[in-house]
Amino acid sequence: MSLENLETTVASTLEPTMLRSLKTLALQHKKRLFVTFGLVAAENLLLLIYPLVGSFAVNAVLNGQLISALAYALIVLIIWGVGAARRAVDTRAFTRIYTELAVPVILNQRIKGIDTSTTTARVALSREFVNFFEHHLPTLITSAFSIIGAVVMLLLIEFWSGVVALLIVVGFGLLLPHYVKVNDRLYFKLNNHLEKEVDCVERAKNSELIKHYRLVERFRVLISNREAFSFLCIGVAMCLLFGVTLTVLTLKQGVTAGHIYAVITYLWTFAISLDDAPRLVEELSKLKDIGKRVEV
Repeated sequence: MSLENLETTVASTLEPTMLRSLKTLALQHKKRLFVTFGLVAAENLLLLIYPLVGSFAVNAVLNGQLISALAYALIVLIIWGVGAARRAVDTRAFTRIYTELAVPVILNQRIKGIDTSTTTARVALSREFVNFFEHHLPTLITSAFSIIGAVVMLLLIEFWSGVVALLIVVGFGLLLPHYVKVNDRLYFKLNNHLEKEVDCVERAKNSELIKHYRLVERFRVLISNREAFSFLCIGVAMCLLFGVTLTVLTLKQGVTAGHIYAVITYLWTFAISLDDAPRLVEELSKLKDIGKRVEV
């Protein structure tokens, strides 16, 4: 299973309703999104090359080459500058998008004869579409970019580390469809209860409220437990990857400090990005269920 197949697997988990809703939002606000995600792409490209620049800087420090070493500081400044620009732009863009989203959602729900409490809940849920573009899609792009980029760079500079990293991606990719299926079921049940929350509050019956919030608590705990177990599995995989890499580096002759720095940095880039995967899968499951309930 290739990395491209893995991305296709993720995409195939999204329901047509959700894809249609996201596509509608993207087309309606394409200029704002183009600027925002252009900055996301630039930031990710810089983050991908900085370990290589860092490796040259480490070797330059050891060789007493000040100007070459300071190139790393310049790259750091550029990365943070692009990141600051993105953060300044995206809040303005996405608050405006949500402002323009809420009214059509309310009107669509009322035309369909949906009651006020359910409509209120769905308006709140519709905010998740904006959150997806503002927070989760940039994280998804960054994670995919970093995982693929780190694997490619490791294959180029430390082949066996790259092979192990690639096998880890393929292994988790094979487990992904089942993981998503269970998450979808949990979010379907959770959102069903959240939609009924206003009705429960209006009736204000002690036993009903306790039952409602305990069920909500139960589903949130189940989701959290799955996320925690996923992190543990990723930790075991990272232990294997770091172990193989450090063994290879220790036994290899003529390894420079800069090379070690670059390899370890790409390993951490891979690990941290893979660490985001369980949370991103949860967000996609949540959004998929919301997409069935809310038309934007």
